[in-house]
Amino acid sequence: MDSGQASGQPAGQVAVQARSGLVIVDKPQGWTSHDVVGRLRRLAGTRKVGHAGTLDPMATGVLVVGINRATRLLTYIVGAAKTYTATIRLGQSTVTDDAEGAVLTETIAAAVTGEAIRQAAAALTGEISQVPSSVSAIKINGERSYARVRSGETVQLQARPVTVHRFDIHDIHRVRGGRLLDVDVTVECSSGTYVRALARDLGSALGVGGHLTALRRTRVGPFGIEAAATLEELASDLRVLDLDDAARVLFPVRELDAAEALDLSHGRRIGAGEPAAAGAPPAAAFAPDGRLVALLQNRGSEARPLLVFAPGQEAQR
Repeated sequence: MDSGQASGQPAGQVAVQARSGLVIVDKPQGWTSHDVVGRLRRLAGTRKVGHAGTLDPMATGVLVVGINRATRLLTYIVGAAKTYTATIRLGQSTVTDDAEGAVLTETIAAAVTGEAIRQAAAALTGEISQVPSSVSAIKINGERSYARVRSGETVQLQARPVTVHRFDIHDIHRVRGGRLLDVDVTVECSSGTYVRALARDLGSALGVGGHLTALRRTRVGPFGIEAAATLEELASDLRVLDLDDAARVLFPVRELDAAEALDLSHGRRIGAGEPAAAGAPPAAAFAPDGRLVALLQNRGSEARPLLVFAPGQEAQR
């Protein structure tokens, strides 16, 4: 566990270990997701902190952080759908598909119409096959793709299926005397979708190249930007969504009787609850006192515990 003074606290005041739960952070630009985790470790007084879904340093917005036992929920949040607002610059392609990389090509985009942009965005909506940006964190033979690119290697990643639920075009601004176009968009997509790659592919489809100049994540699953707090706000008031409340937001709920709660707390199976649709998330099972006991999944006539959180115990933090 980290010890000592937490950032943003009065001198001489030592951080008190936070309870288990989720913190919805509004990540600032220029910070890595790992930087945010480090800050939250100090603020929460524990090393048991993790995040659900990396945001690039250039990006801002919703980063879901788990503290103590709630880190066990993060694997179920990583796969949630996400929503972004972004600005795409048409007329330039870059090494990184965003504004942090060197410009590769520049083409006058003055003749590109709003209707052409909307048609190209529509073609990138739905279930598509996307080649991730070469500077993504995807591993190739154990090494991150971005590390290979930075060492001078040319990397070509394999296309993968993703779903773009929404690719809405809002405002279109002419910049550099009309040579380039800045396009404000909203993207709602499945986990694993790269908005940088959408910017690249939109520019490629229009024949002028494109890259991302701004990115803000406004939603991860049920957690929107309105629930997020800045690091400065969290330094003075660490807002933690309690583990029990977080589970009720994230999963279907099953209320247990005392005998079921006892069996589950010892890892034993119980009778199946209401039938769940194929591919449905597990259910969060709660003891009569309202404590989260386990995450459950029906298997035939039984419900199997996937994760067990013993009721009435804070357990290991």
